[in-house]
Amino acid sequence: MEVDHIVRTMVEFGSKALVLGRRVGSLYKREVKEVGELQGKVDKLEEEKAALENEKEGWEAERKRLASWRVRCLDSEEKLNKRIGELEEDYEDLKDKYDGAVGELDDLKNSVIQEHINGFEKGLRQATFFYQDVDALDSRFDVDKDVVDGKLVREDERDAEEVGEKAAEEEKDSGAVVVGEENEGV
Repeated sequence: MEVDHIVRTMVEFGSKALVLGRRVGSLYKREVKEVGELQGKVDKLEEEKAALENEKEGWEAERKRLASWRVRCLDSEEKLNKRIGELEEDYEDLKDKYDGAVGELDDLKNSVIQEHINGFEKGLRQATFFYQDVDALDSRFDVDKDVVDGKLVREDERDAEEVGEKAAEEEKDSGAVVVGEENEGV
């Protein structure tokens, strides 16, 4: 019996091995299929990782570029602020010089006017000295008046007459007929 028993046991183990073999085969196929799917997912994740790495490198390059721009902007701002400060100092210096020059110019104008007045008064004193009947304190003597064509006129009136005379001379020179005293006989 032992041989019979051994044969039966071998047949039983053979059938169990066959069943187990089929079962292991189906499990193996399932595992291979899952591994294939997982490998696809791994490949996809590797591609995403590579894309993210490239994007990260791009962002790093952009960050460096922006950081260098920021540094350049800050440097430029610092230089411009320094230049503005220098220009403000120069402006203050020039303003002080201008104010001083304006003050000096006003003083010089006043000096010239005073010298003219002094000269006029000196002339009056000399006229009184040479002509005893002239009264230097007469109110008709005025620095702002001048004798033109035998008449005593204000200087601003004389300037207006000179402008009118120049215009008439220019018209006469250009050939235009000017109606007036000179042309009455024509």
